[in-house]
Amino acid sequence: MEELEGRMSEPGFWDDPEKGKAVTIEVNELKGWIEPWDVASRRASELVELCQLMEAEDEPDAGLTAELESESEKLEREIERLELRNMLRGKDDARDALVTIHPGAGGTESQDWAEMLMRMYHRWAEGHDYDVEILNLMPGEEAGIKSATLEIKGRYAYGYLKAEKGVHRLVRISPFDSQARRHTSFASVFVYPVVDDEIEVDVQDKDLRIDVFRASGAGGQHVNKTSSAVRITHLPTGIAVACQQERSQFQNKATAMKMLRAALYEREAEQREEARRKVEDEKTEIGWGNQIRSYVFQPYTQVTDHRTELKVGDVHRVMDGDLDQLIEAYLKEFGGKVA
Repeated sequence: MEELEGRMSEPGFWDDPEKGKAVTIEVNELKGWIEPWDVASRRASELVELCQLMEAEDEPDAGLTAELESESEKLEREIERLELRNMLRGKDDARDALVTIHPGAGGTESQDWAEMLMRMYHRWAEGHDYDVEILNLMPGEEAGIKSATLEIKGRYAYGYLKAEKGVHRLVRISPFDSQARRHTSFASVFVYPVVDDEIEVDVQDKDLRIDVFRASGAGGQHVNKTSSAVRITHLPTGIAVACQQERSQFQNKATAMKMLRAALYEREAEQREEARRKVEDEKTEIGWGNQIRSYVFQPYTQVTDHRTELKVGDVHRVMDGDLDQLIEAYLKEFGGKVA
């Protein structure tokens, strides 16, 4: 890293802005690893000194013992965070994430479940100081949503959230059932890395169909009088994206193009690396036998991840965005790869 920082101080370094930006990014990436490691190393040295001090005492010191236990726990957590970050070494892991949610069959019940998932990811992102923008939202007729796309902005957002890709199952007493019967609902979650402008994704105008329509809103509120919402379909692949959240058709088109570029990049990356099938082929039926995770509210409360077999008893805490132990277990099990 010293060599790179030396190059940054050389005359003429910024004559080539693109090259200078690339070196700066590399330096910051290295600092992001070296500085936390230095902190952990110093803490470990301090703990060794504390142990030596305790060994020199004739009688055990309760204060020193408590300090040793507390500092050891902090060091253990720091090392675990570094180990988890080490699993996020994929070329797209550090990127922002696009999260798309669709309900399965079941009408209002499944649409309500899809909205609950959207809230869960929103709360998780807020808890990690990530920014969240709703790019597309289609409300259900009675409750819930028919679809939603969130852009979650923050370092490693995609690396963490790729663990959420799949079918999610809900079991609860339905608030929409007058007989208070237990219902099972499904919703699918797809996660894509946000593609920046430096990555080439060949999108030709002749391959696009652009439709405009009036944006919809829940309960008749904030409904546009003009056709400002935009849907873009990539004809060769059949990938379609839509945006209706911006005020103008121009803004919605620009946002929809960003969503399309992200989806196309993910598809091309999968083909190049042969790590998983095309995005469209991965869209399994949103129903029984395909779920990656189950959220049970009745007759007991529990969240079960069927890939890692991790069980969490407090389903309400998970729905409030506490997903970290589920995501971490997945990353540790599969080494950061999408199963």
